Amino acid sequence: MSDTDALRVADLPQTAPTLFDLAPGAEARAALAGDLGLSALRKLRFDGRITASGKRDWLLEGHLGATVVQPCVVTLEPVTTRIDTRVRRLFLARMPGTETDEAEMPDDDSVEALGAWINPASVMAEALALALPLYPRKEGAELSEAVFTEPGKVPLRDKDTRPFAGLAGLRDALKKDS
Repeated sequence: MSDTDALRVADLPQTAPTLFDLAPGAEARAALAGDLGLSALRKLRFDGRITASGKRDWLLEGHLGATVVQPCVVTLEPVTTRIDTRVRRLFLARMPGTETDEAEMPDDDSVEALGAWINPASVMAEALALALPLYPRKEGAELSEAVFTEPGKVPLRDKDTRPFAGLAGLRDALKKDS
């Protein structure tokens, strides 16, 4: 996304919302898809408003809609996902805890430090990255167990590596003895 989408904070009106409506073209969507490791980014739209929050802080609220295509984690076949999410960012002129040399991460991940510019396109890209499915899976795709071993040996299976698998056998043997 470009810096031309950025809004200079000093130019934002205090008494009225500043509206934005971003719908990147095919070239910009392809670039963002490449940055995010997507197979395709078919649709993308981010609209909302920026309003003053107190005397020095700013609130960005918007709606992100996107259609993304990612490879299935099991079969690598394309998986299409529709994303519709609300986005909220509070830009603070003074971040809590910045008076000391050590700064803690705020509990609220929608809070950011206010700079000279607010870039809705950057917020859009970040919100999209956070909304993507981590492990997209095609419907019906399942991971099966693969077993490998040398000829003539008993293969080691997942169930054999469970930490208490041997204890269950010991428990059963003790029950028989008593």
